[in-house]
Amino acid sequence: MEFRSSTFTSPWIRHETGRGGLPLTGKDIAMTFSEFEAALAGKEPPAALHLALQALWWDAKGDWDKAHQCAQTDEGDPSCDWVHAYLHRKEGDASNAGYWYRRAGKPVAKASLDEEWRAIARALTD
Repeated sequence: MEFRSSTFTSPWIRHETGRGGLPLTGKDIAMTFSEFEAALAGKEPPAALHLALQALWWDAKGDWDKAHQCAQTDEGDPSCDWVHAYLHRKEGDASNAGYWYRRAGKPVAKASLDEEWRAIARALTD
């Protein structure tokens, strides 16, 4: 994972803020899909990842409950809603998944779960 100083704000990276909404750090983590996959070897997701990517990380590690908790923490964020939809599809709850796909503005996935996971992760990284 490479740390790059940045003057822009990425919607896929969670930015910690302090009093008054000022950033606590001047660094953003810019992560490629390959770096995200490599991060799966760790015990926890990289701390500065957006909650949608944290949810995908936990899902890849086999912890659906933690993944779901991350996705629903930022309900209303389209990326979290998209992951939320994927998780309910994986769970087998098609009607709930459909609701979250609509909230995310995405069509209901027809690809395999693995293909959908990769498509979401690629969209949120690269």
